[in-house]
Amino acid sequence: MRARSWLVRTAVLAGWVATGLGSTACDAGKLQGSVRIDGSSTVFPLTEAVAEEYRAVQPRVRVTVGFSGTGGGFKKFYGGEVDINDASRPIKTTEAEQCAEAGIGFVELPVAFDGIVVVVSPSNTFVEQLTVAELKMIWEPGSTVQTWQDVRADWPAEQIRLYGAGTDSGTFDYFTEAINGQAQASRADFTASEDDNVLVQGVAGDKNALGFFGFAYYEENASRLKIVAIDGGAGPVVPSLTTIKEGTYAPLSRPIFIYVTREAAERPEVDSFVDFYLTSAAALSQDVGYVPLPDAVYELARQRFDARVTGTVYSGSSTSNQSLETLYAGPSRS
Repeated sequence: MRARSWLVRTAVLAGWVATGLGSTACDAGKLQGSVRIDGSSTVFPLTEAVAEEYRAVQPRVRVTVGFSGTGGGFKKFYGGEVDINDASRPIKTTEAEQCAEAGIGFVELPVAFDGIVVVVSPSNTFVEQLTVAELKMIWEPGSTVQTWQDVRADWPAEQIRLYGAGTDSGTFDYFTEAINGQAQASRADFTASEDDNVLVQGVAGDKNALGFFGFAYYEENASRLKIVAIDGGAGPVVPSLTTIKEGTYAPLSRPIFIYVTREAAERPEVDSFVDFYLTSAAALSQDVGYVPLPDAVYELARQRFDARVTGTVYSGSSTSNQSLETLYAGPSRS
């Protein structure tokens, strides 16, 4: 992970103190206990950055952060193994039902925007952009695309080697729903991994590789990869902090989340950590390659957490045409 600047660290702590939540934060060691986190490898860099800064002000609180994928993390979440699940998509209806069966209430909190990037190797000299229709042709179940020439007639008749997020990943769910119309609907003959570093290495070293993963991992490895502009119907758009925040990088921009168990939220160390997360997410998200949410959304998330509002604002789909302000100002769904 990249080293954070003194200015970012100062802004994070100043923001926490300014809210009144950090009034005792500088009294190191006031809290103790543990905060157990797992889930999305996409959200991992942000959560680990928050955890690192939090450890500096509360060194007696043990914060552990794993990345078994959004789906894998939810299994641990409703299994009672973790306090917080990082998620690169909203909770699924089946996962919410598992939580209900286990007696686990959860608070859903958006923390940043992310984009899913499509990348090739820098040695690939012909792929500059792809349409959503071409991505669907490549990735849909039963796809007959084997070579680049199968995508465009003037491209070489060389075998495409595909890399993508693991099937337990929220990134995989979001990508397949946005491109193929249904979460988890995908061809199976690709190299899948929950570890985005594996995908970076695979694509970077193969001129005929094509892969997808979160924007933050591209930012950390931009010199090793070539980003592909995506045409969602309004012309090709290159993913960037600006195009992701504006929503012009469509349909592969999305919010990312943390989910907190209602029971764990009552423990002082978890309550303090989540308050710190919501206060520092805007500054740290930019530092690790994500896009901060509007201030109004962070305020709605804070109100939601303070009131322990449980449930999801989504209805089983990873995508929504409504703004986050509209979604989180409205009621939750069980």
